[in-house]
Amino acid sequence: MNTNMSINKKILDYYENRPRRWQYITIILILVLGISWWSSSSLNSLTMTKQGSAIALEMLKGIVNPDTKILFALGTSGVLYLLLQTIAIAILGTIVGAIIAVPLSFLSATNMMPKPIAYVVRLLIMAIRTVPSFVYALFFVGIVGMSPSAGVMALGLESVGMIAKLFIESIEDLDTGIIESMDAAGASWFQKIRFGVLPQLLPELLSNLLYRLDMNLRDASILGLVGAGGIGAPLIFAMNGQMWSKAGSILIALFILIVIVELISSQIRKVLMKG
Repeated sequence: MNTNMSINKKILDYYENRPRRWQYITIILILVLGISWWSSSSLNSLTMTKQGSAIALEMLKGIVNPDTKILFALGTSGVLYLLLQTIAIAILGTIVGAIIAVPLSFLSATNMMPKPIAYVVRLLIMAIRTVPSFVYALFFVGIVGMSPSAGVMALGLESVGMIAKLFIESIEDLDTGIIESMDAAGASWFQKIRFGVLPQLLPELLSNLLYRLDMNLRDASILGLVGAGGIGAPLIFAMNGQMWSKAGSILIALFILIVIVELISSQIRKVLMKG
């Protein structure tokens, strides 16, 4: 009985002496509301004209009644070919990004390299992340011309920032006991990475690459707007020309592609999580 009373007293004392954080919560709430009000004040009121309503209705009709000729065409102007080109751009862009990001991740991990070197490499990664893929696409179109190669290189550089950021966090959360034991055994830096680090990181790296591939598929469908290949250019041409049936067939194909990729990647992630 006395033990229960002692425990209850400790619980009450802890509750009475708990940190009072309502002031911080109130300040944060006021700041969030103030920023939200200030941001909304810069937006114009949403209005829809009769012409806009008619265009929205035509777009919906186009999606419901797609152009089956372009949807099932097998030539270079067909949706199937354009989707395959978009998939190829996304896959190659992800691979290029991984090839660049993995070495940079090890060089910027503070438990792998001296801190000055790690911070310098992190600044480089931050600089790469600053530029959006659309700007990279414009840059590479000017270098290699209007081709899928520009899209691959643009997505590759865009992927570096995200893959490296996620991979750095994984490296710094490693089980250091394995690395310390290999260091005590006289293993070289390369041997520690090859036999002590990569076996721990490989499942998480593959999971991050699948996530980035999913994002690159969406980005690759937009880069065609600037001539970087893929299905984006035919889509914008169809919408600018108000060919809603053609635009609808492209949007339906993109939706099916994203669903298929999501189902496949989720199954692969489950396998990786199970080891």
